[in-house]
Amino acid sequence: MKNYILVDTHAHINCMVKEQFDRSLTALEIDAAQAIQDESLPHGVKIFINVATSFVESENCIILAQRYNSMYATVGIHPNDCTSQWRDDLKQIAVLVKNKEHNRIVGIGECGFDFHYPDYNRERQTDAFRAQIELALTHNLALVVHSRDAYDETLALLDDYKHDLVHVVMHCFSYDALFANYCFERGFLLGIGGTVTYPKNEALRDIVSTMPLTNLVLETDAPFLPPQPLRGQQNHPKHIAYIADYIAQLRGTTIDEIAEHTTHNACTLFSITV
Repeated sequence: MKNYILVDTHAHINCMVKEQFDRSLTALEIDAAQAIQDESLPHGVKIFINVATSFVESENCIILAQRYNSMYATVGIHPNDCTSQWRDDLKQIAVLVKNKEHNRIVGIGECGFDFHYPDYNRERQTDAFRAQIELALTHNLALVVHSRDAYDETLALLDDYKHDLVHVVMHCFSYDALFANYCFERGFLLGIGGTVTYPKNEALRDIVSTMPLTNLVLETDAPFLPPQPLRGQQNHPKHIAYIADYIAQLRGTTIDEIAEHTTHNACTLFSITV
């Protein structure tokens, strides 16, 4: 067992244990999450934030959080899952949030913008993102932001709440140093995962190698986006240790220092203890 403690601030264990999205977990699938937890512990990973993408997956994240003390839940609607029924879905999510302590809800999201695919609905994504920001503010919860190919739109909407938003993480950060500096000035965190190891991501490595450690948290996005040596395989929360070590080498420091700072940041972001 490692001496350090690591937190996977963005995983989808609820998706790792089943083959279909937006389906309630079965009893066997809930049990299967035990193995994922147990495989991660020897690598120092002791806390898992399961991040929702829809109402059904919000419920699944809560189920896992209530079953496993190592797990917490966020609830929300991913921009690519933002259907014409999103307002009804968010009303149901808001009911879950009213009982956030019992449901072990520590954040809203992942929510935001995704303009990568041509059939996106900009107005719908904007309205849903704004509503989820306000839900996070109302209940003093962290905001988990997904932003892809929507640089200006994300900055503009976040700027509308610049005097209110405090606990924000930019999931799978993929923008430039200017955007990163905007985040640092506002105390936002960058969620850094396996993509920092990809050959094409030199610009991201430059940011991570010099950014303040006070603004860094680690994530896997498991089962997606595995580190470079594992491309083509299902990602796993245990690979947080690989990502932490990779970042430590980038910065010329130790994994212990990366663990100390990122775990502290994660606990502050989500108001949890280890």
